[in-house]
Amino acid sequence: MLALPRPSGTTVSPGGERVDYRVRMRIEVWSDVVCPWCFLGKRRLEQALARFPSADRVEVFWRSFELDPDAPRRRKDSAAEHLARKYGMSQEQVGAAWARLTELAAAEGLTYHLERTQGGSSFDAHRLLHLAAEHGLQNELKERLMHAYFTEGAALGEPEVLAGIAAQSGLPQDETADVLAGDRYTAEVRSDEERARELGVRGVPFFVVDNRYGISGAQSSELLLEAITTAWAERRLESADTPG
Repeated sequence: MLALPRPSGTTVSPGGERVDYRVRMRIEVWSDVVCPWCFLGKRRLEQALARFPSADRVEVFWRSFELDPDAPRRRKDSAAEHLARKYGMSQEQVGAAWARLTELAAAEGLTYHLERTQGGSSFDAHRLLHLAAEHGLQNELKERLMHAYFTEGAALGEPEVLAGIAAQSGLPQDETADVLAGDRYTAEVRSDEERARELGVRGVPFFVVDNRYGISGAQSSELLLEAITTAWAERRLESADTPG
């Protein structure tokens, strides 16, 4: 765990919304909807929170991070071809890596069909996640997007695909259409990504627990629970030390 500078009281978060860190504990997660390790990290965080007695006082906020900011809406080559070229791997090596990831996913109750994934830009998906946050549906949309990509083989760079997923998640169709047709939430996505650079994030998922600790990678639920428990104990001590 990496200790982070700790703000006090009410502050403005990377996305511009005001957060009172004295009332609720916030866990911010930088991740990409097309990152297989990020889906694993999401499940492990959920498992940690399921074992945390004060989970009802914890808020999870999903921050934007693009693994490939220059990606087209949909790549023409297959996912296997793209990875082989990007990392200098053979098709056999890609297949072996996918097999290991699929096994890890299954252990967390996830079904991966990595050979079906259709790579492309995740930028609009991140913009919709900021819209979902305003409606209290961010986690629902995040889950649906990742399931659509890794299990169903959906092309998340296509506006019509995103519109359907957003509707399934409960987002208003008119607001979704407005976001996809314009540049709304572009600044919020860029702000998240700039904050990631400030934090030194090199890969995702990256968890920031109560603005106290940074955790890189899809760590175990045990480690995440330890960080959450430690941060919670520290905030209780601070509250006890604050003059009433």
